[in-house]
Amino acid sequence: MRDTEFGDRAYRYRYSFRKKMIFIPFLVVGAAALFSYVVMLLWNALIPDIFHLGVITFWQAAGLLVLSKILFGFGKGGGRGGAPWMRHKMEHFKNMSPEEQQRFREQMRERCGKWGDRRGRHFWDEPVTTGPKPAEETPKPTE
Repeated sequence: MRDTEFGDRAYRYRYSFRKKMIFIPFLVVGAAALFSYVVMLLWNALIPDIFHLGVITFWQAAGLLVLSKILFGFGKGGGRGGAPWMRHKMEHFKNMSPEEQQRFREQMRERCGKWGDRRGRHFWDEPVTTGPKPAEETPKPTE
């Protein structure tokens, strides 16, 4: 195989790949539409009978999907999942001084009482690790 043949083939591959890239936005829109349609079907099949709520349209299902992504985040793809507002609160809590953390814990206990997960744990009850603890110095022998 000559070098020119390989170069021609690589050029044709890159050119055909670029032509295929045009279809990616259409695939994304199609997948979102299909997912919204499935949500609409599931909602209309389950929710009206269970909770006695009305049926929804396709656009209302798409709006519900967008709203749920805004409120609950986009999952744990890169290690930082969950709701954006909860991540903000956790970061704010980690940056508090120990006195502020204790005051925050007391306020949350007064406001929320026994609310939390089933085991009674709250994120504000967990100790905050700000980094590696410094190694304790060993006493040097004196002579």
